[in-house]
Amino acid sequence: MSSLLTSAGTVQVLTRDESFAELAARINALAEKGPASVALSGGSTPKAFYAWAVATQALTALTLKNVDWHVSDERCVPLASDDSNFGHAIRGLLDALGVPSERRFPWPVALAPAAAAAAYEADWSRRSPRKAYDLCVLGLGDDSHIASLWPQCPLIGQTSGPRFVATEWPGRGWRLTISVAGLAQCGAIIVLVNGQGKAPALRAVACGDYDPANYPGQLLRPLASRVTWLADSPAASLL
Repeated sequence: MSSLLTSAGTVQVLTRDESFAELAARINALAEKGPASVALSGGSTPKAFYAWAVATQALTALTLKNVDWHVSDERCVPLASDDSNFGHAIRGLLDALGVPSERRFPWPVALAPAAAAAAYEADWSRRSPRKAYDLCVLGLGDDSHIASLWPQCPLIGQTSGPRFVATEWPGRGWRLTISVAGLAQCGAIIVLVNGQGKAPALRAVACGDYDPANYPGQLLRPLASRVTWLADSPAASLL
């Protein structure tokens, strides 16, 4: 493993399975300290992590007891849909590990987008008024988007306000997502980045001129001390 310190946080260069083991270790370490909240992400890499975690039994019994599970962003579709991020977490991880229903916190997608975001924010505020997730897991898009904050997203300049919001992604429909203000309140952030196709985006986020409107992943730069990028060699090849 090699480690690089960048303006967007520490990049650890690992194989995919080493990245999964590091993520599991971080989640287990949180659970050892007491009840904790973990927000998962959508995409093919998290789905592969779910299969790996189930096969290896990498998450401890204490983790299954102490961790509340969320997703950092969600499509406005039923949980049964193949497009649902939390639905994939249920089917790939939570059901297989027997995580109880009281530890599962999907976005209330049965509501209209704005109402769903407001309900999620209100529920979160009752339980944790001054912080967001203890650990937020993100991916990085080829266009450098994180969560549902895409290039030119109107949420990018909003550093205050609700931690959880609804936004309409042009051509992709309504999304529910953690906001910039929410990211700032997370205890730690881990970004999983795999594949040569992500190398230009990771370089732009970590080393490029600061332009978060076009490279949203750069929004993590002010939080660099709390951000860890788990990247494979192809993804980190341009750093």
